[in-house]
Formats: sequence, C-alpha cells, structure tokens
Amino acid sequence: MKRLKVSNNVIRRLPRYLRKLDELTEQGVTRVSSQELGQQLGLTPSQIRQDFSCFGEFGQQGYGYHVPALRAQVAAILGMDRNYRAVLIGVGNIGHALIDNFCFSDWGVRLTAAFDVKPEVIGTTFNKVPVLSMEELPRYLDENEIDIAVLTVPKDAALPVTRILTGHGVEAIWNFTNVELTEPNSSVLVENIHFSDSLLSLSYYISERADEKAAKAARRERKG
Repeated sequence: MKRLKVSNNVIRRLPRYLRKLDELTEQGVTRVSSQELGQQLGLTPSQIRQDFSCFGEFGQQGYGYHVPALRAQVAAILGMDRNYRAVLIGVGNIGHALIDNFCFSDWGVRLTAAFDVKPEVIGTTFNKVPVLSMEELPRYLDENEIDIAVLTVPKDAALPVTRILTGHGVEAIWNFTNVELTEPNSSVLVENIHFSDSLLSLSYYISERADEKAAKAARRERKG
C-alpha cells in the first residue's frame, strides 16, 4: 500500500468512509460509484477519488468501487488489521462507560486491562476487562506490549499519568481528560477528545443561521 504525505483532513474522512461502507454492506450493496458516495457523504466525487488516490487505485473507471474490497482496504489503511493492544487508565464515569459500551475489538483494538486508584474497583472486572491498581501500571507496561492508552483520569492526574505512559513505551494516547496534552518534541501520538468542541461547533452554526435570518428580516423591513 502506498502512503503519500496525507493531510489531516483526509485522515479524518477515512472513518466516515468506513462507516458508510459498513452501512452499504448491511444494505446488501456491493458496488458504489464516487458520485453515489459523494451524494451520501456530502462530498464531491473528485474529493473522494483524490482521497483514495493517496493510498492506491481502488476503483475501476465505468464500474466504481467494489464495496467489500474497498471496506477492507480502508480498514487496512486505518490499521484495523494490526491487532493493536490498549489499556484504559481511570475507571470513573467516562472510563466505565467506554469499557461497557464501546466495542474496541470492532475497530481492531484489544483492550487488555484497566487501571485505577480506588480500592472498591481494583480487582473487579468490567465487560471481561480486569481492573488493576495504578501501582501495577509501570510493570504491566514493561511486561506487555501496549500500543494505546485510553486516558480518562481526573484533570490533575493527566500529566503525571502521561509521564508514566510515555516513559514505558506507549506510543499513542486517546485523551479524554479535557487537558490538552501536547508536547512538540515528543514522538507520542495524542488524540485530545473534548466533548464540548462538537457542541460548541453546533452552537456556532445555529448562531450563524439565526444571524443570517435576522439580517434578512432587517433588509426586508428597510425595503418595506
């Protein structure tokens, strides 16, 4: 698989393609054109073709894309066939909800263990995931090849725990702490998740629409 220098925008669209291809598969669709994909995703056909061309030539002119094959190729691009291993740090509300409701294995990631400081949860198991003491974390990371850490600890624990993770070979952090974990000189990959971002983006667009309506109404009043 070729990998050109791919923009962040293209990477962000790949999961959307995957979800849409899963929907088409569930509907029994085996063939789709870039025109049809674009209509369903709100993208232009040329944008879709350009995105896929970053990784190879997946379609055929006059035929389009074979849905199962394209889905497998997108999944491979996203690393879903590499069996990445993850741990979750912090079994509070968000951590517990992720363990119970988010199926990591559907996306090619195996959640092997969770860690917490609360005595009442240490030694328990949630959805077949054992909860271990934070004191065991460094040794566990040294003895197990862990690729991803899911960070759901309180804000004041985010940086100390991150130092443990990065010091023991974790390559990527899925960060739910609402602390922006950015270190320019670090090789660790961080995906900072802020639930408020989507809500505030939606709020912006609602405000923009309301302002446009108000402006149109004001123009009509002046003309009337």
